[in-house]
Amino acid sequence: MTETVGSPAGAAGEPEAGARKGIRVQRVYTTEGVHPYDEVTWERRDVVMTNWRDGSVNFEQRGVEFPDFWSLNAVNIVTSKYFRGAVGTDERENSLRQLIDRVVGTYVKAGVEHGYFATDTDAEIFEHELTWMLLHQVFSFNSPVWFNVGTSSRQQVSACFILSVDDTMESILDWYKEEGLIFKGGSGAGLNLSRIRSSRELLSSGGTASGPVSFMRGADASAGTIKSGGATRRAAKMVVLDVDHPDIEEFIETKAREEHKIRALRDAGFDMDLGGADASSVQYQNANNSVRVSDEFMRAVESDGTFGLRARTTGEVLESVRARDLFRKMARAAWECADPGIQYDDTINDWHTSPETGRITASNPCSEYMHLDNSSCNLASLNLMKFLRDDLTFDAELFEKTVEFVITAMDISICFADFPTEAIGDTTRKFRQLGIGYANLGALLMATGHAYDSDGGRALAAAITSLMTGTAYKRSAELAGVVGPYEGYARNAEAHQRVMRKHAAANDLVRTYHHNDATVHKLATKVWQECLEIGARNGWRNAQASVLAPTGTIGLMMDCDTTGIEPDLALVKFKKLVGGGSMQIVNQTVPRALQALGYQEEQIEAIVEYIAEHGHVVDAPGLRPEHYEVFDCAMGERSIAPMGHVRMMAAVQPFLSGAISKTVNMPESATVEDVEQLYFEGWKLGLKALAIYRDNCKVGQPLSAGKGDKAEKEKEVEKQIEYRPVRKRLPKKRPSQTVSFTVGGAEGYLHAGSYPDDGLGEIFVKLGKQGSTLAGVMDAFSMSISVGLQYGIPLEFYVSKFQNLRFEPAGMTDDPDVRMASSVLDYLFRRLALDYLPYEKRAQLGIFTAEEREAQVNGTDAAPAEQPSEVLDTLRSTVDYQKEEKQEEVQRAGSSTELLELRLGKAADAPLCMTCGTKMRPSGSCYLCEGCGSTSGCS
Repeated sequence: MTETVGSPAGAAGEPEAGARKGIRVQRVYTTEGVHPYDEVTWERRDVVMTNWRDGSVNFEQRGVEFPDFWSLNAVNIVTSKYFRGAVGTDERENSLRQLIDRVVGTYVKAGVEHGYFATDTDAEIFEHELTWMLLHQVFSFNSPVWFNVGTSSRQQVSACFILSVDDTMESILDWYKEEGLIFKGGSGAGLNLSRIRSSRELLSSGGTASGPVSFMRGADASAGTIKSGGATRRAAKMVVLDVDHPDIEEFIETKAREEHKIRALRDAGFDMDLGGADASSVQYQNANNSVRVSDEFMRAVESDGTFGLRARTTGEVLESVRARDLFRKMARAAWECADPGIQYDDTINDWHTSPETGRITASNPCSEYMHLDNSSCNLASLNLMKFLRDDLTFDAELFEKTVEFVITAMDISICFADFPTEAIGDTTRKFRQLGIGYANLGALLMATGHAYDSDGGRALAAAITSLMTGTAYKRSAELAGVVGPYEGYARNAEAHQRVMRKHAAANDLVRTYHHNDATVHKLATKVWQECLEIGARNGWRNAQASVLAPTGTIGLMMDCDTTGIEPDLALVKFKKLVGGGSMQIVNQTVPRALQALGYQEEQIEAIVEYIAEHGHVVDAPGLRPEHYEVFDCAMGERSIAPMGHVRMMAAVQPFLSGAISKTVNMPESATVEDVEQLYFEGWKLGLKALAIYRDNCKVGQPLSAGKGDKAEKEKEVEKQIEYRPVRKRLPKKRPSQTVSFTVGGAEGYLHAGSYPDDGLGEIFVKLGKQGSTLAGVMDAFSMSISVGLQYGIPLEFYVSKFQNLRFEPAGMTDDPDVRMASSVLDYLFRRLALDYLPYEKRAQLGIFTAEEREAQVNGTDAAPAEQPSEVLDTLRSTVDYQKEEKQEEVQRAGSSTELLELRLGKAADAPLCMTCGTKMRPSGSCYLCEGCGSTSGCS
């Protein structure tokens, strides 16, 4: 707990000479005389991270030190992502203590130097409290803090940046350079291109302007080349264009047109998967696009009126368009390829604390940070489940005290932070934008018996968010009384106070339903009153305080079940095991939810066992149907409706300085009209931004594999057809085997007959009902392959042609040696290769058994002692063996998304991680890899 001492200072960060200064700090989590490290049990672990695609080792560091209650996944993420120093050298960090000390020590030192603490004792208590909270996963700073603070690198602490570009070639070239520097530092950036004149306007030289979309092409190519952070992920960026720009239609349709190109190239045989060899030829794929719409435009949509597109240079209307037609084009493009998203300009600027300095024109890539051009935001997120008591009540008082500590540390970081450009550094130091937020909301709501899409769930989320932002701004006002308000405050004082009153007024409108949300809301009301009173005297230290970020990598660091504002992905969870392997468990929030709903222990055990087997709660023994909604998830048997996500965003938006990183997932059956409705309701409900994703709207699938040398394979074909073929028929009695298989939920059987001494000679595939078109086609295909084999066409030729062939059904299989298949034919010929080709030929094709991949990882001889076909036997047909196979498949899954695919029987719309090959999961408007912690976003 902290309290301020002293009078307001003069210049920001420079207390008046002789004035009483600094904050007094009281212990909350720690005990006097006991260091936080001495309260936990430490253990040494080995971190070995492999690529799920080929079994290669991505990272290895042995003997790292962590508390015994940290999960294997959290240990892996922190060791591989955040420990500094070259692996294998003495300089390499090997303990969580070193990491926390490096960061916290830097913060406390800067706090002392800049007059934040009243005494050295207060600084020491602050250090211990911050250490305890990080050690116990109560909160986490954003990734750049862990990357950079306390190292010899530049002390960049911000993950989110907004740039600015003007209508000059010099400014456009500066944009390319500044963006590249930000990507190199491991962060992302966004900007608005609306100042660039349209392609309908003239240049001063008399020629016609290129327009902003043409310059996007160059920036996109640059972003696609630069790997953010040096190695871990591609660049993250946001491009915004105002709805009244004359080139708005071209901007809207840019990515949709590219999606049409992707489909055409795919159909022509090019590899257009994510990360595919030919995918780089497609443009505009490295940015999220958003249209900035005004209230004027939305009212024209509502009334079916016209809307003017204005010249950038003169402001005159170049063309009047029917607003609904333009709105329909936005919705159709988003329906086709998920872009553009929408940002509500007037709503954003109505909550702007610094309008006298400039308008808010853009956002960061994940769309949660929205403030001045050429600025940055330092993020940190709290783990909400750490504030849930054993009696399932939310500890609002502890939450308030924790926010005070965290927001103080975040503000201190700006005192020593470095920035990628001088303009960004200048703006950030003058306005000190912060972005405190939280993770695990979905888990908290379920654990307390609230449905995500319910009035009670929204009330609790709104109350917690209001308390968080109110406390952050209250602490900001207290800091302003110690080290001064932000430099830009004086000019924007009236506007800042107006926004604070808007937050407080929104808090008064929250309707509570249960003890939990009523208690939190009562404290939030008190905090907002104090915030307004203290701020009226001191001003505020920060122009912005809160956002809801994706919390991707740091969510894994804190062992969170859910990220940001998201609900649970599914009721079953993937868990890695010490020593290798994995298992499937029911989310631990489920038993707590059942307890909160009043179920007895015996009932809870039965319901959890049912969920473990089925993956959902429908028809679970003893579970009342009216409670099903509590266990609704983002995906699965009972998934939350798109409007349920929008309503949750609307509930918390009035209590955030910035916005919310979240993508609203829509089913494949959704229509363009459904997208229009969501975009329109987002405006009506007061959101600042909204993005949607319709299942299967993109061509690129999360399956890709390297292709062999095409020329070599063509040579093999030529060698086979140089001679007149002679058919070698199989004897009447020949050895054979039958394999049952499942690919993407489709079941079938492969019967393979072989020559007694000379390999495979025939195949028969049963897939689909007898007499169906599919069954007939597969029979014909099997006969043609069998005749080809008997005429001497090598099996490896067929394997090279049919592996990686892509069409539905595709996805997870029940074969431990072939975990994922891009089509039934891809699976069949990989299986045949494993059963009938020698190791040397399979190695050339990149096809190995699970045991061989494991042997490669362990550095032992991967070649089998005998042919795989001699090892396989008829046990494959027994029920017990099938059950073992399914269990082994679960153990070999790489992420919760892959487990969910097994349950749903279809592939999820998520990319494979570029680092470790694990299928990623949604996290805000980005994707997160549970295997190694990489994200597709900027936080």
